[in-house]
Amino acid sequence: MKLLTKIRNYLWSKSFLINISLIFLFYVVGIFILQFYLNSITNFGQRIEVPNLIGKNQSDLQDIFRGSNLNYEILDSVYNPKEFEGTVMEQSPVASEISNIYVKEGRVIKLRVSKRSELVEIPDLIDKSQRFAEVVLNSRSFRYKLEYKPSIESNGAVISQLHNGKSIPGGTKLPIGSRITLIVGRNNNGLSVPIPDLYGLTISEAKSRVESLGNLDFFLVCPTCVTSGDSLKARVESQSPEFIEGSMTTSGTTISAFASIKFID
Repeated sequence: MKLLTKIRNYLWSKSFLINISLIFLFYVVGIFILQFYLNSITNFGQRIEVPNLIGKNQSDLQDIFRGSNLNYEILDSVYNPKEFEGTVMEQSPVASEISNIYVKEGRVIKLRVSKRSELVEIPDLIDKSQRFAEVVLNSRSFRYKLEYKPSIESNGAVISQLHNGKSIPGGTKLPIGSRITLIVGRNNNGLSVPIPDLYGLTISEAKSRVESLGNLDFFLVCPTCVTSGDSLKARVESQSPEFIEGSMTTSGTTISAFASIKFID
């Protein structure tokens, strides 16, 4: 009984109540300070709008982010010849006006921008047939020009491949769209045939004009022709061999026509 009485007297003593009050006060103050600290370092409650950067140019980004609490980082470049170099193609996170997503101070907006050039490997076309070489170059979006050289052993095959007048070995990487000159062998000069002018013709008109000569082959290159409707609208922008008034070629030559639905007269 005496022990219980002592415990009860201590619990109701002034010193005990003061200690308990101090502990409680310390606990409340500690919780408040901790919450304030967490809110300050996590920017709790901030709602900063993410700007829409799609279509903006890389050169304008510094002005756009000047004075902003956000940062940006360009992850990589995406090949897109239809856009100006450095145009923003993708961003993460997406703009608030589209996604209704808001961020906090210091958030980094990750971007992908466009580039208009891409390196493509040119294969070794030496000793390959002319038609095979044309198909390969077309599939890799290279432009090409055909020239012929008398040769008994390499009739109809590629003797050399050139870029800007210099021989290029297989495996060389060149910008997409580069023009390659193929030197093709012929074992005889054959009959001389006038080179037809195909510029501005539709695909069907160009094919008919070539076939009307009776001894020339027609080969079409039209990367933008996806549907049959595209093929009907496309017009020839260039050809190989090129047309020059009074120019001739040998019989059996392949006339390559380069057409596009974005033809500009």
